[in-house]
Amino acid sequence: MLRFDNLSKQYSERIIFQGLHYDVASGCIALNDESGSGKSTLLGILAGTVEADTGDVWLGGHSLRAAPLAAQSVLTYVPEDCMPYPDRTGREYLENVASERKTTIGSDTLDLVDRFGLTPHLDKRFEQMSFGTRKKFFLTGAALGETEVLIADEPVGGLDAAARAVLVDLFKTLATTRTVFFTSYDTAFTQACEATSIDFADLAKVG
Repeated sequence: MLRFDNLSKQYSERIIFQGLHYDVASGCIALNDESGSGKSTLLGILAGTVEADTGDVWLGGHSLRAAPLAAQSVLTYVPEDCMPYPDRTGREYLENVASERKTTIGSDTLDLVDRFGLTPHLDKRFEQMSFGTRKKFFLTGAALGETEVLIADEPVGGLDAAARAVLVDLFKTLATTRTVFFTSYDTAFTQACEATSIDFADLAKVG
């Protein structure tokens, strides 16, 4: 469901990475590498928010370069800092995501809202929320609809132990039907998600 080939990115004279490739059908994949290695840049390219210098990304079989709308339609992206519109409430955000994915907010979503401790925050604006609360709304939205790829940048950032446990369950459930590709410094979280751990050396172009 997620494939990329020959991805390269350079800023001025600094080469961030070059010739990266990967192909995975479903399951949890954790990209673990040192700070400043380019993890967020790579995830931005996979999500279509950063343009690669070379290469292409396929989401659910759709080329991000040739068919960006089709590719984006099967993607959920959770950036490191989740601030869509400062004056939008949590409830409005979830309703908007549900509408875009042609679904509704059902009992499963409301149960996830409750498990994440978000019920008291539903009518708060994003600008009023903590970093972790904003992240939990985005992660809840990731379960809406029938997307095929979830890309999450440091998803455990700002989460307490209880929320991390909920996220482990969520990622393991989503990974049964889609690709969950995330970055994390947290080895224990990666292992709890039963994720395959990779680094940039694993993505280097061969052959």
